[in-house]
Amino acid sequence: MIDPEPETAAPEAAWRRAYRHPGEWDRPFPPLSMVQLFDTAAAQAGKAPLIDFLGRHYSYAETLDGANRVAAGLKGLGYGPGDRIGLFLPNVPHYVAAYYGILKLGATVVNFSPLYTAAELAHQVADSGTKLLFTISASALLPTALKVLESSAIERLVVGSVAGALPPGKSILYRLFSQKDVAKKPDDARIIAFSTLIANDGQFPPPAIDPDSDVALIQYTGGTTGSPKGAMLTHQNLSANARQVNAIDPEPGMEDRILGVLPLFHVFANTCVLNRTVVSGGCIVMLPRFNAAQALAAISRTRATALPGVPTMYQALLDHPKIARTDFSCLRVCISGGAPLPGELRSKFEQVTKARLVEGYGLSETSGVVSANPYLGEGKTGTIGQPLPATRIRLVDKENPALPVHRGEPGEILVAGPQVMKGYWNRPDADADVFVIDADGTKWLRTGDVGQIDGDGFVKIVDRLKDMIAVGGFKVFPSQIEAVLYTHPAVKEALVIGIPDSYRGEHPRAYVTLNDGFDATGDALAAWLNPQIGKVEQVDAVVVRDTMPKTMIGKLSRKDLIAEVLG
Repeated sequence: MIDPEPETAAPEAAWRRAYRHPGEWDRPFPPLSMVQLFDTAAAQAGKAPLIDFLGRHYSYAETLDGANRVAAGLKGLGYGPGDRIGLFLPNVPHYVAAYYGILKLGATVVNFSPLYTAAELAHQVADSGTKLLFTISASALLPTALKVLESSAIERLVVGSVAGALPPGKSILYRLFSQKDVAKKPDDARIIAFSTLIANDGQFPPPAIDPDSDVALIQYTGGTTGSPKGAMLTHQNLSANARQVNAIDPEPGMEDRILGVLPLFHVFANTCVLNRTVVSGGCIVMLPRFNAAQALAAISRTRATALPGVPTMYQALLDHPKIARTDFSCLRVCISGGAPLPGELRSKFEQVTKARLVEGYGLSETSGVVSANPYLGEGKTGTIGQPLPATRIRLVDKENPALPVHRGEPGEILVAGPQVMKGYWNRPDADADVFVIDADGTKWLRTGDVGQIDGDGFVKIVDRLKDMIAVGGFKVFPSQIEAVLYTHPAVKEALVIGIPDSYRGEHPRAYVTLNDGFDATGDALAAWLNPQIGKVEQVDAVVVRDTMPKTMIGKLSRKDLIAEVLG
């Protein structure tokens, strides 16, 4: 719903006439725990497949049994309601069983990116108070987890095997030919095999869960050290958003096979790929990571009906030679989020595949999704669509959120709805900055994005208040890259900005001045910097300058640098 105040948005009557999502906007989403959501779906779907992992199927009943065994195993180790338990996992079946098993225990899931360095992981482990971490025996993950086990307050690691999750034939090949990709699990009492954890009968006393107040997930907003904040998402936040996204499907009951190549640790995939698919009783065609050739092959093999992704994924599919030989007629909708979708990319993808590609919008703080263009019927290119059911959007003055903007003018986007987070983990100071509370008690979230709303209730993002850089669907804090640069003895001043990129949306680029007596080159600084930061944060170049733009009071001016570089 677009807020009906006369000076903040289009008139409510005009908006209601133009609402293009199916059903009514003001439908209720009663409080529902994630445990109830999952158990209900499993009872209804039974033997139907929930996961297709490279050809091996896991039914709803089998996954439910696995989640119960995870919960019972964790209970046996002494964990319970309120404990924070981390997932440092790619897209593997272990993720789903561990995710719902932790929730069944009444504990809180903490998502960690498999791309994190040991320093990044250790920081967020400490910030969240994570006690136990799930990972797998991949050489890209287990060594990092082991470093964090030695340097943090983590008590235990639970380590799964990818080979054990594959179909029998592929499992044998994996063991024979992919030894370089497998790290040996040390003989350490603190390290437990996933198979050992679930070697029980799945019986445990279910805790009472309050959907509106109990935190199901701590989802970090991005970055590496001091700035990232953990969004506390309650059971109701997550279950409501899953139901909201499912509600805008104009063809409920149709075959539902969603290609799960978005990383499940990301809030977009957590809601749109995992939880929404459970609500619908559909199947996740799961790939461990995005690979264009594998994604195209999976579409052909499974006749997938939906493909959520970020713009860089769609560009990679277009660039792959096999796209011309792939039949996309099975796809009902492709959904783009995480970063702005260029109109040219959307048009080319639809022209080549004949599939419909729509753009949506959301944040970690909103459990994933705020708005989307309609799956069927007329959308509007260059917009993030209309709000989901039960979601309100309004625009306020960019400097003072207490002031409205005149109709048609840009303003900061505020969001209210059942998917808006409870608050930031241990950050009441940040809560005070991000929430605006109306006299009637409505809690509005400041997004930091500037938008416009047209007469049909379609929202367009026109600017960003925040400095974060959107890299392939991930958000990068420039200040964290700058902090590393400042540790180099040659660097006097540093600014990092986002440079438009047709593939990733943006990429970071650093600009520096040097201290007297140093003559370091940009190439040498980039080679020194990039190994110290996460993959998505790595810069494409370090540019050495004589001077930096500054404000009238002498502060480095990121705004002026962007204007100078990008015009």
